[in-house]
Amino acid sequence: MKQRKLLSQQHPYLYFLAVWTRRIKRNLEWIFDNKKYSKKRITNKLDFRIKKHQSVLLKKLGKNNEQLQINKVTNLRIATQRINGIVIKPGETFSFCKLVGLPTKGKGYLLGMELTFGEARAGIGGGICQISNLIHWLVIHSPLTVTERYHHSFDPFPDDGRVLPFGSGATVFYNYRDYQFTNNTEHTFQINLWFTDKCLEGELRIDTELDYAYHVMEKEHQFLQIDGQFYRKNEIWRNKILKFESGKIIDTELITKNFARVTYTPDNYIDDPKRTL
Repeated sequence: MKQRKLLSQQHPYLYFLAVWTRRIKRNLEWIFDNKKYSKKRITNKLDFRIKKHQSVLLKKLGKNNEQLQINKVTNLRIATQRINGIVIKPGETFSFCKLVGLPTKGKGYLLGMELTFGEARAGIGGGICQISNLIHWLVIHSPLTVTERYHHSFDPFPDDGRVLPFGSGATVFYNYRDYQFTNNTEHTFQINLWFTDKCLEGELRIDTELDYAYHVMEKEHQFLQIDGQFYRKNEIWRNKILKFESGKIIDTELITKNFARVTYTPDNYIDDPKRTL
């Protein structure tokens, strides 16, 4: 069944007005919310690494998306320059959108793929969510506190070499869908980003070695078909472990529950689970 278009899709000027109203509101929040935002970047690395991860730059999303994928790499290179080396001191908040700013042609950003209104389409600066996805994965392996995070409401492509659990990323859309975390510890953290031939790589570092670490895992993953539409669900959990006591688990925490529409047909799924209840 064809989905009914939102009012903002039928009247583009309403969408434009809504976006800029939210952007103005966010700009005012940045001025008056009394948060201390991270802004200092340094070239030398802090002494200890908490977590490292790499993300493949070019994925197999079909021939029609090849140029958007190539353009995305350009977008990533521009955006990472605003984040690489950023330090997050005690009491400071990291804001992705505040650091990166609005992606525009004038800054060198190209058309890349972005997910909006339930579909994948071209947009200036598209693809930079790959950075926020990577950073979020690093952050949930640390004692930093995520204070604002969004995830796409739909899953547009089948897994292609996915190594992270579904729903473990963080989408951004300048500037009212931001990714933020706060350093409520006594330690200083640092995010470093760099490129290899095939990957965007990143690490989270700290000024003092911790005696504990985090292990993140996925539970209850399923594809469902409900009323002819496919959905995907799972849960993201993490264990806090003592590094120097054979990985002894001292705490277990549910990070998030995900439930999203799927725009492709999965290989295996549960058909209409409501009938089996």
